[in-house]
Amino acid sequence: MTGEDYKNGQVILIDKPLEWTSFQVVNKVRWLLRKRFDIKKIKVGHAGTLDPLATGLLILCTGKFTKQIDTYQAQEKEYTGTFSLGTTTPSYDLETEIDQEFDMSGITSEKIKTTALQFIGEIQQQPPVFSALKKDGKRLYEFARAGEEVEIPKRTVNISVFEITNIDLPKVDFRVVCSKGTYIRSLANDFGKALDNGAHLSALRRTKIGDFLVEDAVSLEAFEADLNATSL
Repeated sequence: MTGEDYKNGQVILIDKPLEWTSFQVVNKVRWLLRKRFDIKKIKVGHAGTLDPLATGLLILCTGKFTKQIDTYQAQEKEYTGTFSLGTTTPSYDLETEIDQEFDMSGITSEKIKTTALQFIGEIQQQPPVFSALKKDGKRLYEFARAGEEVEIPKRTVNISVFEITNIDLPKVDFRVVCSKGTYIRSLANDFGKALDNGAHLSALRRTKIGDFLVEDAVSLEAFEADLNATSL
């Protein structure tokens, strides 16, 4: 692959590492391409943000292929991960500390599996206040970190698969297939409420976007090694 190939447009599948933002991955790949091919400027964008505490498939587009980003973003996505029952956090994940604890004595495997069925299909979901969505020109997480109350409208999303794959309380493993705009952190919080309890997201991995699979993605280290092995 040459520098011209990347400028003309390529799709790069990256397995995003833990604690990296999607923006950091884009910046790293752009820097690697510029350095390797001595390019002053190249467009690189991603097709769907992954939170820093999530890993898995991140579609990157270069050059003219950045025009296709909206098409990839609109495709159905698959995730696997873990909910932790009996506790909640303000961010609905591990980004913030536990703020509430609940008695889990009434929680059974049967109740967990039955409750999951309530979320299959078209549902109304409220995005987390700790998110990059904008309201009145500010990111929601800016309001949250400043301790300001903000009203977040619910949105319609579609969940075609919500499968409980393992239960080892307080941990519940799952697989979800869902539409664009679905927040798995919000699903964790809503799932806890539906159990008359609490829950937060403690692990998340994106495994599929449309026909793209995480098994076909490479780590940033592998991408860099492949680039360096490319003859100029």
